[in-house]
Amino acid sequence: MGGRNTEVRYICPTAYDSSVYLVNGKILIDAGMSSDLIIKQLEKYIKLTDLKLIILTHCHYDHTAAAAIIAEKSGAEIGIHKADLQGVNDEYLSVSVLFGDRAPAVKPTITYEEGDKIDIGNGEQLEVIHTPGHSQGSICLYEPVSKSLFSGDTVFPGGGFGRMDFDGSEPEKMLSSVEKLIKIDVKTLYSGHGAPADRDGNNQIMASYRMLRMMMGV
Repeated sequence: MGGRNTEVRYICPTAYDSSVYLVNGKILIDAGMSSDLIIKQLEKYIKLTDLKLIILTHCHYDHTAAAAIIAEKSGAEIGIHKADLQGVNDEYLSVSVLFGDRAPAVKPTITYEEGDKIDIGNGEQLEVIHTPGHSQGSICLYEPVSKSLFSGDTVFPGGGFGRMDFDGSEPEKMLSSVEKLIKIDVKTLYSGHGAPADRDGNNQIMASYRMLRMMMGV
């Protein structure tokens, strides 16, 4: 699945893990929790050592817990937005307590900020869009050639959006975060949970925006 060039493999090991996306055979977006299952899936498509970078869309345990083992076995670097760098190792900000576990021992080596461009090969880049709300350092990643948006837990297909009742959530920032997303041209929406929506991404995001406005009474 993907656009004109971008090759995206969708991996969902269990119902509780985040969605995991292998992009162009060398970039992983989010890492889920079940490292053995995810590595087994990855090895269907690539040699594990071909993996160069794991980008975490935010610091929550269900997206990050497997990252340390995958990075150790592949040699990949790990990147996260600078506002979630501390949270990834904090059992409350990472919400690992909700999973009955300690915070993962993930050690990101790269930090991102709004507007950063991440080279993913094939002449393509992911643009970092800082979308606080679900967590302080939540990001979405936009690839303009295929019009793909990796939205983490900011928005989901069908009008959904991320919970805002966790430690580190910033509900007052969520609306302006989603407003950023309705301004870009999105065909395929790859969200942090559930299968990708490979048509009318813009309509999906607009539905999330409307639902959010309704919930907030604005």
